[in-house]
Amino acid sequence: MAEGATGYTESETERVQRHPSLYNRHSRDYAKSVSLKISTVMTRLWCGEEIRRWRVEKYREYDRILTSEQSDVTIQTAGSKAEGLTCFLESDRDMFYVLKGVLCVEAGINPHTIPNDIDVFKMDTRVYPGHCRLLQERPSHTRRIVIHHALCENGYGDVLLRSSLLLDALLTLQPTNLSVVLHEQAGPSRPGTFKGILNVDKVTSLRCHCPRILQRWAARPRHWPPLLIVQKVVLLGAYVTPVGFKGSKNKHMEWRICFNTGEAELVNNLNDTQAKVYVILKMILKDKLKPNYKEITSYVLKNIILWQAKNTPQTEFHARSLLYWLHDGLRELRTVIEKKQLLYDSREKFNGSLWYEGCITA
Repeated sequence: MAEGATGYTESETERVQRHPSLYNRHSRDYAKSVSLKISTVMTRLWCGEEIRRWRVEKYREYDRILTSEQSDVTIQTAGSKAEGLTCFLESDRDMFYVLKGVLCVEAGINPHTIPNDIDVFKMDTRVYPGHCRLLQERPSHTRRIVIHHALCENGYGDVLLRSSLLLDALLTLQPTNLSVVLHEQAGPSRPGTFKGILNVDKVTSLRCHCPRILQRWAARPRHWPPLLIVQKVVLLGAYVTPVGFKGSKNKHMEWRICFNTGEAELVNNLNDTQAKVYVILKMILKDKLKPNYKEITSYVLKNIILWQAKNTPQTEFHARSLLYWLHDGLRELRTVIEKKQLLYDSREKFNGSLWYEGCITA
């Protein structure tokens, strides 16, 4: 079992001891019965597997339409919408605007294998966990104006792509759209409201090619996901967004590494019970924990669910075990809050969507 495994393979007796309120002799059958009823209600109302997959496909279709109308970006829906877990107006719509003609690569990638019309930047990960700096490796023949304005020298002969300068350059290029009211910049995101009802978070990002990082993730032992999904996640690659580590004195130079498409693929392949546990945890976070625990975000909950799936045979996740896994997830969430295990460090169990070496969790 991988480092940080949660030990979900204990005997039934050990599980009863861990969760006496749910799994003693008198309440086990009742908990299973209630689990089944909750699962049935969620399926009928909004959270069944069929409706989740329908939502995912519709957002992908819409992304393809939007991208076909753009010459300089590829548009991708991210977050809960890409995972099919929320209704249309239930939460903000997170959208990635991936700049075309720019590629970030990890050390060791030969730039001569990349077409000359693409700006190539090398990822320097010797900074804070889950982040990197971008050093110019090879300029393209036709450079985008926002990239040109974001370049600077570090005093040692290197040309860097500065995240804060890119954000400044993007602000000057915001189109005028009377249907959209833009709000103050929030990290890498530019929030806005479309026609007064639809909240959208727009994040500009750059494509990354980092096969060695993802192969390290793929090589980890796991019960889940199956090999085919692991290979697909590796092929989906990664992105960087223009935001540095919060406590870094050089955060204006740093970029956050993220795997939003890979994580969405993992969540889309959770089974019905796993997805419902994730949805209930998010409801508890929104209605009961906010705003007292601002550091607890959806990706922390996602991390808990992915760890459950990774370290447990899939046969143990079914409608009658929903309350058990919800209780288990809440117990792990309490551990997160009490021990503040929110570091980007593989030595910690809960380290967010990005590990110190730049890997997704499961």
